[in-house]
Amino acid sequence: TGLPPFILPAPETVGQRFVEAWLDGTVWPHFVTTMVEVAIGFTVGTTLALLAGYGLARSDLFARLASPYLVAAQAVPILVLAPLLVVWFGPGLLSKAVICSLIVFFPVAIATMVGIRSVDPRLLELGRSLRATRRQILTTLEVPSALPNIFGGLRVGVTLAVVGAVVGEWAGANNGLAVLINLARGSLFDIPLMFATLLTIALVGIVLYLAVVAAEHRLVSAR
Repeated sequence: TGLPPFILPAPETVGQRFVEAWLDGTVWPHFVTTMVEVAIGFTVGTTLALLAGYGLARSDLFARLASPYLVAAQAVPILVLAPLLVVWFGPGLLSKAVICSLIVFFPVAIATMVGIRSVDPRLLELGRSLRATRRQILTTLEVPSALPNIFGGLRVGVTLAVVGAVVGEWAGANNGLAVLINLARGSLFDIPLMFATLLTIALVGIVLYLAVVAAEHRLVSAR
């Protein structure tokens, strides 16, 4: 490409810097911060999404009232919302958790709604005829039948949680992998470190995605 090595380092240079950055503790504190943001944001966003998705599937009134707001919120890019949320909630953990939750919420909620609506009505009628309680129908019929759809949303949501944390840190933070990228690009001018941090973010996304896939195989195959 004609670019000098300090602008576009070779893969082996990036690999060496990746190992060095982990061994000397450069990456670790930023990695921990980002993972905490992802864990909290994904957990909160998924919990709210599961509840909202079930409400959308089972309540026509809730669906009519909530759907326009959900679509409108999804239509606004998170890159636009992130700086505003950082101003509102500060540059700390709370704003990043909110951003992660928002970006995770929509795909998981929609997947849950589709999964619950796809439950065979005849199974529901059978459960009611056997005088099953609302809770029994939920836990033995609706949730097991909807699990493949829900996990489809979780696969998307867990990778978006990483994106949300990075975007939030980019908008304003003191620690995190995105902060390390900015430091490597700016004051340190350590381009291999920047690529090593990008590699770390990619690996985090892959590992979390595979963790969701493993959970899906275990839970869905156990039905």
